[in-house]
Amino acid sequence: MVRFAVRRFLSCIALLVAISILTFLIFEVAPASNPALRLAGRTATPLQIASVERQWGFNKPVYVQYLKTMEKVFDGTVISYTQQLNVEHQILIDLPPTLSLAIGAGIIWFFFGVLFGVLAAVRAGRLLDRALTVLSLIGVSTPVFFLGAMLSFYLGFKAGIFPNSDYSNISTSSFTGFWSSLPQWAYHMILPWLTLSAVFVGVYSRVLRSTILDMLNDDFVRTARAKGLSERQVMTRHVLRNSLIPIVSLWGLDFASVIGGGAILTESIFNLQGVGQYAAQSIQLEDVPAVLVIVMFGAFFVVLLGAVVDVVHAWLDPRVRLSA
Repeated sequence: MVRFAVRRFLSCIALLVAISILTFLIFEVAPASNPALRLAGRTATPLQIASVERQWGFNKPVYVQYLKTMEKVFDGTVISYTQQLNVEHQILIDLPPTLSLAIGAGIIWFFFGVLFGVLAAVRAGRLLDRALTVLSLIGVSTPVFFLGAMLSFYLGFKAGIFPNSDYSNISTSSFTGFWSSLPQWAYHMILPWLTLSAVFVGVYSRVLRSTILDMLNDDFVRTARAKGLSERQVMTRHVLRNSLIPIVSLWGLDFASVIGGGAILTESIFNLQGVGQYAAQSIQLEDVPAVLVIVMFGAFFVVLLGAVVDVVHAWLDPRVRLSA
């Protein structure tokens, strides 16, 4: 198991290097224009463009440009010339709302996705299964921006049950302050959590239901029943553990994409000022340095959590370790 994990994380490093090269080529080499002009922005003066060209090494060979770009990304000196901000510092400021959104919504969509999937599989063909199927289809087919707007308007603006927008910070000044600020933080995040998790709950429940129903006829399930195990033991020890493998893989990738800016619509609707909203603003302003770092940031989380998911996958299914 340890050997498999080490190999997987070494391949993860190689993949990150490949992604960084591809991202660099897309943003700075592929377009047929001066990359210094794109980085400096549309309103930059010739002096500013020359300064950017010197700082990023655009007057040198491509491999030197790549190394210089990666050096600036990793030492935290990438400056947004359009917004006049340090990009890495701005991402760190915007990261808490995004993490709050991703962690809370991730727990909700995993728990209810598994719960609804198991209930639908156990009651397959009955009224509960049909009701959960309808709810899942509604969740999957409802656009995030529409659901968020409806929840914000009816539960926030009209009913006044929840706050419409904004993010409430968690106090880190003291242990007492942390616990006292936690209810207000969760209260402000309920609507964003529900909005983001709705589509994932629908997808996960349908995937898990299909996987469980397919697995109930496998040989190892029949063997477990022949050994005298109860239906609950067969379901929890054998069927559910193996059925969770695709769910764990999906959850890791979806969670990473949300952290990397995949919740742009949810953050914008509820004005959370997270990484996704920062990415949307940077794209609107054509702020290339910010978009470049955010893309690298998102790719890092997707690859890293993909490796973690593979290790968990290998723990759940020993055949993965043997085949690797």
